[in-house]
Amino acid sequence: MLARIRKAMQEKDQGFTLIELLVVIVIIGILAAIAIPTFLNQREKAWTRAAQSDLRNAATNMETYFGDNGTYVGGPGADNAFKISTETNNNPTVVGASTTGYCIQIVSKKLQGADATWNFKSSVGSPAKGACA
Repeated sequence: MLARIRKAMQEKDQGFTLIELLVVIVIIGILAAIAIPTFLNQREKAWTRAAQSDLRNAATNMETYFGDNGTYVGGPGADNAFKISTETNNNPTVVGASTTGYCIQIVSKKLQGADATWNFKSSVGSPAKGACA
C-alpha cells in the first residue's frame, strides 16, 4: 500500500496549474464581495447604536438633575457637560429644556446624511431619527 502511494506521488507533477490558481482567486473574490458590504453595514449599525446609547446616557443625567433640582433648566447639558463616554466622539446638546421636559440632540461624526442626527425627547422617552423640533 505504501509503495503504491509513493509511486503515485513520484509520478505526479508538483505545483498547481494556472486554472487551479484562477479558480481559487475567483472563489476568494466572490467571498470578499459578499463579506465586505456586510461588514460595512455592521459598522453603520454600531455607530447608530452608539449615538442612541449616548442619548440615553444624557437623558439619564437630565433625569438625575431633575430629581435633585425639580427642573430641567440649567441641567447637565446646559454647558454641554454631560458625563458620558467620549469614545464615540458624539457630543449631546440640549436643544430645549423647560421645567417639564427637554430635547437632547446628537449629530454623529461617523454617520452621514439623514442618519447622522438623532434626538431624545423627554415626552417620547426613546431616541428618534432627526433633529429636535
